[in-house]
Amino acid sequence: MENQQHFTAGTTTFYSQPGVSFNSPKITPNSPQQHSYSPQQQRQYLSQFKATLYPTSNSPVPSTLNLQNNFQKQLDKQILSRSSNSPHHHARLAIATARQNQNVEEEQQQLENAKASDWTAIDLGGMQIRNLSFEIFKYEFLTTLYLNHNNLTRISPECHKLRNLKVLDLSGNKLASIPPELGMLTNLVELLLFDNELTVLPHEFGALFQLDILGLEGNPLSEPIVSLSQKDGAVGVIQYLRDSCPVGPQPPEREWISLEEDVSSASNQIDNFTLLCYNALCDKYATPGTYPYTPSWVLNWEYRKDLLLQEILNYNADIVCLQEVESLQYDEYFREQMSQHGDYDGIFYPKSRARTMDEYSRKSVDGCATFWKSSKFSLIEKQLIEFQQIAMQRPELRKTEDIFNRVMVKDNIAVVTLLEAKDTSSRLLVANAHLHWDPQYKDVKLVQTAMLMEELQHITHAFCNLPSRHPQHKYLQQNPLRLPTILCGDFNSLPQSGVYEFLSRSTCSQDHEDFGQYKYGRYTSEGLKHKFNLRSAYSHINELEFTNFTPSFKGCIDFIWYSTSSLVVTGLLANVDETYLEKCVGFPNWHHPSDHIPLLSSFSMKNINVGNNKNTNNNN
Repeated sequence: MENQQHFTAGTTTFYSQPGVSFNSPKITPNSPQQHSYSPQQQRQYLSQFKATLYPTSNSPVPSTLNLQNNFQKQLDKQILSRSSNSPHHHARLAIATARQNQNVEEEQQQLENAKASDWTAIDLGGMQIRNLSFEIFKYEFLTTLYLNHNNLTRISPECHKLRNLKVLDLSGNKLASIPPELGMLTNLVELLLFDNELTVLPHEFGALFQLDILGLEGNPLSEPIVSLSQKDGAVGVIQYLRDSCPVGPQPPEREWISLEEDVSSASNQIDNFTLLCYNALCDKYATPGTYPYTPSWVLNWEYRKDLLLQEILNYNADIVCLQEVESLQYDEYFREQMSQHGDYDGIFYPKSRARTMDEYSRKSVDGCATFWKSSKFSLIEKQLIEFQQIAMQRPELRKTEDIFNRVMVKDNIAVVTLLEAKDTSSRLLVANAHLHWDPQYKDVKLVQTAMLMEELQHITHAFCNLPSRHPQHKYLQQNPLRLPTILCGDFNSLPQSGVYEFLSRSTCSQDHEDFGQYKYGRYTSEGLKHKFNLRSAYSHINELEFTNFTPSFKGCIDFIWYSTSSLVVTGLLANVDETYLEKCVGFPNWHHPSDHIPLLSSFSMKNINVGNNKNTNNNN
């Protein structure tokens, strides 16, 4: 932006262009957004909630004080808005205020040192602008944008790029509509639309869960928006729009990626199977406080459980590993439904806290569930890994305070199963894990992973000594680490983490940054090592862009690891369609019942008695 004037106020620099109008090619208004018909079940749940959305004669009468407060706030804000119709009013006010607290030399120094990254606000108010250049939507770092008191008749859908905006003032224009894409700006705290020509608001505004001030006075809006705005302010309007939002079009099916090179390299394939890994988001954690951008009827377990089951059954995987399944959900829903509709047997273990709870409270404790096709596999053995218990049982770990204060207070688990193929008697070890969630506890996740790998080594040796009809069983007894192994789950760790490095490289240094300053015995004095030869299945496509998606986080934290000495990846389920994601602020939503997405991989077993027994790592 050349020839600009900029006004520095404190730590914020306002940019403006006196006498310059932002022009762009003529743009035709958006056509009304089209929505496909929702499934009958979705319409049913939506209708159940509409009774609470629309005011009726039986609705509780709002308190006079609450109504007056919200209405008065609207009027006060509108008065301030109408008084700010001069060019660059906000920038001039900010600089005038700042001058009271700094001398001229300090101001000049700030101006000279100003960089593009130092300013986060633009004031183009009162300039009689008719059209906005698309260039302004490239400034994705903006947190404040004043476009008030101009002659704007439309806002481009490109506004969705300004994801960091917290304040947006569009008051005093000639806007008859607002693009639904504005609902993507989930960081908005203040949105002023005073004195326009708006008759309706996009339902997509329901995703603006952080909005504290929504200025609507001076618009010919229809009910119930007017009443809700006066009664409950921004919160009431946003909640109404969110819960009455029509169901959007179904996303395209996720593509299947065949790994032809890996298939051709496995000349000794004898067994094939598919495995699905999915954090199902249990009912206890799916609260409006945690997911305020999701319609309440979508968060309802009665809706989500059917969507989860349908999604799992549609993929028809031979093995299904779920995390965040509540005890009651497993006993009364998943176990029966998976058996009846998918020919699955399964096991489930809750997190360690269930040990100390009464029977009623124990029902809401979540854990890990593993299912397998009963026509294809038999369960030979199972084992529960409780990180809390392991830490208590190891003398070298009990000596450190950090184990007590940080690790032993986390009750995460892993569930291990030994499955046998009914046709060939080949065996497969499947570990289903869920690590601690908090990003501030990277050290705990690394310690949990270290304990997990040590336990898996003990379990593998024990499993390989169990009786078997397989002709190569004696070879496995002598070489237990050649047992086909899958380790999957929600690791709550990114590909750049110590957890990922340790699993993929079989080693992690004692001074890894994820340990921080905490002490964990030999883990932080000698480092971490494991003897498995693991690789992430999705590393063949450089991992997915994300497996967990919310407005505040979008990253890959779920993985399927496999033993490269005995298994080959033959296919992967790709990510969610990019075009669909452009209109999503996060999951869960109508089509995605969890904040995670399922991972699905297909594998072939190698002939374990072929080739040498070197424990090489393909990732090095």
